[in-house]
Amino acid sequence: MQSNKAKIGIVGLGLIGGSLAAALHDAGYAVFGCDKEKSIQDFAEVAGTIDGKLDEKTISECDVVFIAITLEQAKNWIVENAEYINKDALVIDCCGVKREICKVGEEAAAANGFTFMGGHPMAGKQVGGYKNSRADLFRDAAFCLVPSDKNDIRLMMKAKTVLADAGFSKFIVMTPDEHDRVIAFTSQLAHLISNAYIKSDIAEADEVAMLSGGAFRDMTRVAYLDEAMWTELFLQNGDNLLSELNDFIEELERYKVALENKNSDALAKLLIEGKERKQKIEGK
Repeated sequence: MQSNKAKIGIVGLGLIGGSLAAALHDAGYAVFGCDKEKSIQDFAEVAGTIDGKLDEKTISECDVVFIAITLEQAKNWIVENAEYINKDALVIDCCGVKREICKVGEEAAAANGFTFMGGHPMAGKQVGGYKNSRADLFRDAAFCLVPSDKNDIRLMMKAKTVLADAGFSKFIVMTPDEHDRVIAFTSQLAHLISNAYIKSDIAEADEVAMLSGGAFRDMTRVAYLDEAMWTELFLQNGDNLLSELNDFIEELERYKVALENKNSDALAKLLIEGKERKQKIEGK
């Protein structure tokens, strides 16, 4: 154990929290964790992923606390445990939407003396849980930082130092509004479309398995999702997601009309527009 390293608290030892615990423990930090499933918490300690339980006593010793549970659970945890958090500590959530959790976190931080920063690790798998966590999950991944004051250099460096030790190599700084607007398109809409796409009756035909290639696998990869977590995320960011969904439906209608009218020029134009947009994005 490297004595000069900070002590880390991790709330929730699923895919994200378990991977953070494993990565930071391997980096030499003292890691304390908790999970609603005591058996997982106990196993993580026996396996050496965490050094001990995160409780009222050890919370007060932690320099950085990561909250890696669902949005509602995260809000409740912050309110219930704010008084135990070290006044010099940095608390970072890992929820998929930011506006509401940042409001709750920043209010609790102001009232209790610690510092809160919204966060979102841009890495994961379509399957969750501690059993799927791994120490290298975040290697070369991006982390979105959502601070109340992006000009606080000391705070930003504190966060980046720990996150870099967990494997993150790229950092994006955004406001809660910016994050939720962008994530509605880059993540939530993609999950929603994938989940709806796989519902075609033909998807159950035996021939689908034989004729499906990379395009089918890419389109359906995230159809397998945690319905409770994603329902919560979709509804919490409903305004942004609905805006993106309406735009997508409107765009699909243009393709539908071109097909109905057997209009090859219109269809080709639509396909060119999509190809050029993809090229433009990849060229950034």
